Amino acid sequence: MGENHGIRWVGFDGDDTLWRSEDYYRIAEQEFERIIGQYIDLADATTLQHLLAVERRNLKIFGYGVKGMTLSMIEAAIELTEERISARDLRGVVEIGRATLQHPVELLPGIREAVERIAATHDIVLITKGDLFHQEAKIAESGLADLFHRIEVVSEKDAQTYARVVRELDVAARQFLMIGNSLRSDIEPVLEIGGWGVHVPYHITWAHEAEHGLDGAAERLLSVASAVELPAAVAAIDASAATAPVPI
Repeated sequence: MGENHGIRWVGFDGDDTLWRSEDYYRIAEQEFERIIGQYIDLADATTLQHLLAVERRNLKIFGYGVKGMTLSMIEAAIELTEERISARDLRGVVEIGRATLQHPVELLPGIREAVERIAATHDIVLITKGDLFHQEAKIAESGLADLFHRIEVVSEKDAQTYARVVRELDVAARQFLMIGNSLRSDIEPVLEIGGWGVHVPYHITWAHEAEHGLDGAAERLLSVASAVELPAAVAAIDASAATAPVPI
């Protein structure tokens, strides 16, 4: 049996964990429906389902984030209107993306204090996915960058990505804890490699992120209702990790 030291690094997700994000995507979808509604009967069309399908098939090409969403909106608009959409309205779709990229960064209640308290006891890393330029801009505007010992902007959050990050942090997976709002992206792959997770649900979840294989009884996972509870959750997991059996 090896020696255990509890949690050494704590990871934080960015969008909808530190600051609001999905709210602005929902506003974008409503604006998209308003434009498309000039061409088709929205009552008889699953417009947003079609948009989601286009976004999913484009993820490996465009990646996550507003720019990929905008390109998928343009493609979906052309398909849904059978190429009848005007150049003026396609410009309107582009403007939806521009407005979404320029939304202000609004920290979630209590998150600054929670990050500061956790940073006082652990090394912390921000792991966020999406467009590099947009994520870097949000991180800078958040005012939280200086609190993190390391920042990672990744194209995908899966077990392979987390394994690489943990390896570069020079810790065992059992000494790593991830905090985030998405069970699919922030928690499930970390548990898969042997790490720990704290789930902080957000009131809106993108349908793609809502698909996962976890339940509330998953091992090495705690759920909290708000940022205020995060320091206590980290402390509780740290204690559990310090006494958990260490693989041979």
